Amino acid sequence: MSTTTVTTWAVDLKDVGAVYPFQGSEGLMVIVAVATWIGWHIWCNRWEKDYHQEKIRKYGDAENLKKALAAE
Repeated sequence: MSTTTVTTWAVDLKDVGAVYPFQGSEGLMVIVAVATWIGWHIWCNRWEKDYHQEKIRKYGDAENLKKALAAE
């Protein structure tokens, strides 16, 4: 089963043309990858902020922690 018109590799590759799929869409793939990467960072930042806010709400803030450690 062949997906290209290449029947033998015993030729000069500069005369063959495209030898891999999606040729010409590298720029689009980079843009999608960078957008996904930035989106992941935004999501991760929001999730961590919510996670830490929940811990502060559950256990108290830094001032309560200082008071608890200072008490003897």
